[in-house]
Amino acid sequence: MNGSAVISAGEIQAPHIEYGQLAPMLLVFGVALVGVLVEAFVGRNLRHTVQVPLAFAGLAGACAWTVYLGNQPRNFKVVAMGAVGVDGPTLFLQGTILVLALVSLLLIAERGHDAFTAQAAALPGSEAEQESMAAGVAHTEVFPLMMFAVGGMLLFPAANDLLTMFVALEVLSLPLYVLCGLARRRRLLSQEAAVKYFLLGAFSSAFFLYGVALLYGFAGSVRLAAIADQIGKQSGSQPLLLAGVALLSVGLLFKVGAVPFHSWKPDVYQGAPTPITALMASCTLVSAFGAILRVFYVGLENLRWDWRPMMWAVAIITMLAGAVFAVTQTDVKRLLAYSSIAHAGFLLTGVIATSKAGLAGTLFYLAAYGFTTIGAFAVITMVRDAGGEAGHLSRWAGLGKRSPAIAGIFAFFLLAFAGIPLTSGFTGKFAVFQAAVAGGATPLVIVGVLSSAVAAFFYVRVIVVMFFSDPEPDAPSVVVGPTAATAVAVGLAATVVLGVLPQPMLDLAGQAATQLFVR
Repeated sequence: MNGSAVISAGEIQAPHIEYGQLAPMLLVFGVALVGVLVEAFVGRNLRHTVQVPLAFAGLAGACAWTVYLGNQPRNFKVVAMGAVGVDGPTLFLQGTILVLALVSLLLIAERGHDAFTAQAAALPGSEAEQESMAAGVAHTEVFPLMMFAVGGMLLFPAANDLLTMFVALEVLSLPLYVLCGLARRRRLLSQEAAVKYFLLGAFSSAFFLYGVALLYGFAGSVRLAAIADQIGKQSGSQPLLLAGVALLSVGLLFKVGAVPFHSWKPDVYQGAPTPITALMASCTLVSAFGAILRVFYVGLENLRWDWRPMMWAVAIITMLAGAVFAVTQTDVKRLLAYSSIAHAGFLLTGVIATSKAGLAGTLFYLAAYGFTTIGAFAVITMVRDAGGEAGHLSRWAGLGKRSPAIAGIFAFFLLAFAGIPLTSGFTGKFAVFQAAVAGGATPLVIVGVLSSAVAAFFYVRVIVVMFFSDPEPDAPSVVVGPTAATAVAVGLAATVVLGVLPQPMLDLAGQAATQLFVR
């Protein structure tokens, strides 16, 4: 062998890792690994007792460290050899994800009516499944799976190069594919949802990866800053650039459920265990929009005149389709799924603004919507009949007469989704619409207002069913568990506070938006 080709061990430099900056993600991943060891070495009867406090401690510790990082002066930079960006938007999004994950964990840990199957490997309706349910077996693997998913969600909006972003996308997605198929009741529907999510998610990941390859061919790098530099120099093949952006956008828009990449969302929201639906509807949406903001505000900001028309079209059809299709839904979870699709369109108006105000408004909207969504799904877990959760809208008839408090809280969440004043939903929509108008997207805002009016119809329809219809003879009961009640209380408090006194959170989002680190 040629001596010049030999590399001595002393010439290999260890990568420089800023562990303090990465501590929130490392802590979550570490707890996930410890959770796997708990499943291997702790007795089945004790696993739930160990896993729940462990997961809470990991998420709370990561949240506290994120707050600490956010309070450090000028502590924003690219770390981990340029792979991760730690700046204002990253810390805001990570803090939001961690708080929402803590609230979601309250639902996942609820033992009064366990949402998860006792034995996932058993065929639905088989003797093995019946025996495991009779024995009271609990699927505690959901806790490390959830922690891995949350770790991926923390990394996704922080990734400063496209390969790291792809790894984060897979880390957050793979556990969710499994968790979606673990519903205790309606097992076939749950497994169908998991398969659909997996297959469509695999296709979207392939589009994302092909987009990364084309952008690498254009810029010679997968770093967002390097891609931005090449776009600014107008060097490289323009067809490679535009094709790469298009394919990359497919992967990102799939995760937020934007039309026409939304077909998975209603089926998965309906089939997945409701606590997992709450986790996806809040944390995954925050993480995915964080990644969109980083890609389009850092890597593709110089190309905004090329990608904004595409985003205009996607935002318009997403808002309209989400609102119109929701009108025809008779299942409460599917209705909220189409509501989520419409809200994805509203959030895209903030992205299209391509300004600090648009970034700040989107950050606030994500936090406000996340809390309201978790509270709404927590209420759904409480309305139950003999077959489990009462999903069909007709089963909610007369709920306001039998349980006025629960029905009133759910009605308030629906009004927040509709954007009624003095709720967080109104403030969030006002923030992104105002930024869009300032960015020259007034026609888009007009479409958003019209879509909100259409959406208000099906929200009010649910309220009318609850308060102005007579209950059925075998009406479902309301089962209020302590942890689910806490989740509802947190969601309700956040929806009220961010609607009545939104300025502190708006200031925090505005401060984070001014600290976007682009190199």
